[in-house]
Amino acid sequence: MIKLLKNLSVYKWIVLAVFVLVFVQSMSDLFLPTLMADIIDKGVVVGDAPYIWKIGGLMLLVSALGAAASVIASYYSSKAAMGLGRDVRRKVFNHVEKFSLQEFDEVGTASLITRTTNDITQVQQVVIMMLRMVISAPIMLVGGIIMAVSKDAKLSLVIVIAMPVLIGAILLIVRKGVPLFQTVQKRLDRLNLVLRENLTGIRVIRAFNRETEEKVRLQQANKELTDVSIKVNKIMAFMMPVMMLVMNLTVVGVIWFGGIRIDNGGMQIGDLMAFIQYVMQIMFALVMASMMFVMVPRAAVSAKRINEVLDMEPVFQDEGTAKADRERGTLEFDHVTFSYPGAEEPALSDISFTARPGEVTAIIGGTGSGKSTLVHLIPRFYDISSGAIRVNGVDIRAASQEEVRSKIGFVPQKATLFTGTIADNIRFGKQNATQDEVEQAARVAQAEDFISKMKDGYNAEIEQGGSNLSGGQKQRLSIARALIRKPDLYIFDDSFSALDFKTDAKLRAALKEETKDATVLLVAQRVSTVIDADRIIVLDKGHIAGMGTHEELLKTNDVYREIVESQLSEEEIA
Repeated sequence: MIKLLKNLSVYKWIVLAVFVLVFVQSMSDLFLPTLMADIIDKGVVVGDAPYIWKIGGLMLLVSALGAAASVIASYYSSKAAMGLGRDVRRKVFNHVEKFSLQEFDEVGTASLITRTTNDITQVQQVVIMMLRMVISAPIMLVGGIIMAVSKDAKLSLVIVIAMPVLIGAILLIVRKGVPLFQTVQKRLDRLNLVLRENLTGIRVIRAFNRETEEKVRLQQANKELTDVSIKVNKIMAFMMPVMMLVMNLTVVGVIWFGGIRIDNGGMQIGDLMAFIQYVMQIMFALVMASMMFVMVPRAAVSAKRINEVLDMEPVFQDEGTAKADRERGTLEFDHVTFSYPGAEEPALSDISFTARPGEVTAIIGGTGSGKSTLVHLIPRFYDISSGAIRVNGVDIRAASQEEVRSKIGFVPQKATLFTGTIADNIRFGKQNATQDEVEQAARVAQAEDFISKMKDGYNAEIEQGGSNLSGGQKQRLSIARALIRKPDLYIFDDSFSALDFKTDAKLRAALKEETKDATVLLVAQRVSTVIDADRIIVLDKGHIAGMGTHEELLKTNDVYREIVESQLSEEEIA
């Protein structure tokens, strides 16, 4: 928690102003009961009307000063707390942007969302309270005790008896409730995960008629969160009744013994009323402290979760600043082996090949053979276990990730689009691209036809995730996004799977001209897509089972021939 609060240093003058204003408010609150005692004892009792007006006016001024200080303090404390939340949220997001896919897999997307939203909100709320109460509560407590003792030291024994009872009850309740706060946040993570899966996977859920089962799963996650929240709130609910009971019994005790003191002539009526006010202020200070005891532990849990993300260092970081442009367009795998964290066997073993400009290198293999894993290593989404990958003649670990990725036009297996216009999505590959460049990229990607039929053309809005486009349309826009970069290396990760054979053929013909000076790495399931490649790499269980042209592999490689025979007829093979 303290580590996060250090981010308040940029708001030090605002925080200082809040402390000064809260101090002024607290002092005015402590001064008012004394003025009230004076009015009663020296004005009301003796019938001195001018004195009543005089002290009454002073009380109004003090009250106005305290109210103004309170309002301004609330404004500035909110400003500092919201600013802290904004800064931490930005800090978390910027840090997460540096994560490799391994860190995303480890923490989980749903948990990262919860930590960036709900957890930071918890910290914001407690900071607002702390800025107001960290000064106010001690002043009211200590000041109230001093003023009460100054009015009547003997009557203060009632407070001495009541305070340990109240503090003991608060500590006992907090001790029971604090361990449950962490459980609440974990259950919230779980609910967020289930909800996110249901919303993003709604098409699959409906296609398999799994609505009922998913409702049950969500209800279970919701019930788990509800149950633990009710449990913690039940415990915390005891706090207020206990405090009110002790507070009211203390007031009864003060009135009882204060009445006796007045009868004996040891105390005046005004002093008793002021004493009661100070007792209420002391108890209120303890109430405020108890609220802190409730909120701070929960915020501390949230702060710990936020710090876990901020303290998490990416598995790999930029180690060099070499420029990846020695051998423009070349891609080399040199005895590369890669294992996913915790996996028993490598996903890829001893992969070696070289792809050069003007060549199309295709990768084909069965499901789980490691095709997508291989292409994910090139932009350094994961770091290899051994060997070396060189882009433009430079080891990707010797250049910055930004430098390496700037040379690559990557089209993922699952086409991902963003909210905005079609032109915005194509320009995602090159922000300063002209309209002519956008249209050329769309033309080569065979997207011009469907874009022209849309109402606003290139300015047509794309809904979240591209839900208003078909799979083939999304793939073509993803391809256009890569083409507009005019990179040294194109990576197509099974990017033609949603296209019909006619569009696929037209697209590959257009790509041949567009990518003639670059290296093309093509991952595909269909033999017809890779048949014309300069080099075909056959992957089988993470190993290279064969490498060569279509004709060479057809004669010499059993794995490739098996794939071909499963897709093409004897006439087509011949």
